[in-house]
Amino acid sequence: MSFGAGVPAVEVADLKDDDFLLDVREDDEWRAGHAEGALHIPLSEFAARYGELTEAAPDGGRVHVICRSGGRSAQVTMYLVQQGIDAVNVDGGMQVWAAAGRPVVTDAGEPGHVA
Repeated sequence: MSFGAGVPAVEVADLKDDDFLLDVREDDEWRAGHAEGALHIPLSEFAARYGELTEAAPDGGRVHVICRSGGRSAQVTMYLVQQGIDAVNVDGGMQVWAAAGRPVVTDAGEPGHVA
């Protein structure tokens, strides 16, 4: 799914294991399975919890924003870019992440799935 030239994006295949990942899916989606080490701030709570991102994000580093398919993360990416943060949308989201064989885990560290 493409969101136009205005949204900076990156392919799942281009992500490194130590890249900072922000997951903006809702709680039920997160519980079903997520990328290990990702920061979880649901889109519905993003404005109220924005400070958590600014504290957790690496200074001067890039924020890779992910959701299920790329729509919600594109919205957050554009907002972050407008705030002067180096942010990119992860094309295809967790669906492509899982299809590429990247690990999807639950909070207990067990295998999860993309809901």
